[in-house]
Amino acid sequence: MRVAIAEDSVLLREGIARLLADAGFEVLARCGDADELRAQVRVEVPDVVIVDIRLPPTHTDEGLRAAIELRAAHPGLAVLVLSQYVEIGLAMRLLADSADGVGYLLKDRISDVPDFIGAVRRVAAGGSAVDPTIVSTLLSRRRRDDPLARLTPREREVLELMAAGTSNQGIADRLVITLRAVEKYVSSIFGKLGLPATGSESRRVLAVLLFLRS
Repeated sequence: MRVAIAEDSVLLREGIARLLADAGFEVLARCGDADELRAQVRVEVPDVVIVDIRLPPTHTDEGLRAAIELRAAHPGLAVLVLSQYVEIGLAMRLLADSADGVGYLLKDRISDVPDFIGAVRRVAAGGSAVDPTIVSTLLSRRRRDDPLARLTPREREVLELMAAGTSNQGIADRLVITLRAVEKYVSSIFGKLGLPATGSESRRVLAVLLFLRS
């Protein structure tokens, strides 16, 4: 599996490259800014791009814009965006059209190597990976007639894992319950929130995130 990395911190960039190489990935490019990433992708399109949301010269949203542009130019390209802080607006810009092959993680998540490598693989395979902290932030919001209040504590746990991109089997493993039980919880959650029972993992992630953001 081929990967291109765009991160202006040399230590972090090389650290990510080493982790990926040790996990069996082929690191095609190690870039310090968005323009270099674009140039490298023009030469050879990787399977997944890992990019810092803020890159030189302004350190605002260069990485995010590059990720969106590259996905538009190469529809099969998976993108995992990294951020130092929770930035809901920027995250939703990335996920606005589709959650297929898209990830958004906080940089602290890299220290959990198995979790980080799993997220890269999941995104590269067309799934989703949304940082649990972002999901928790969205879940903590309250509205006047809050449908989330109708969820049981267990359903909230399942919702949080589901919104982060975890599969039904992954949820079952994490909560130590049966797959059938997870399916019942998911069905109940979608019913209580008034969401369509979308077919794919990534579509349901997008549906849940858009609901939580509204």
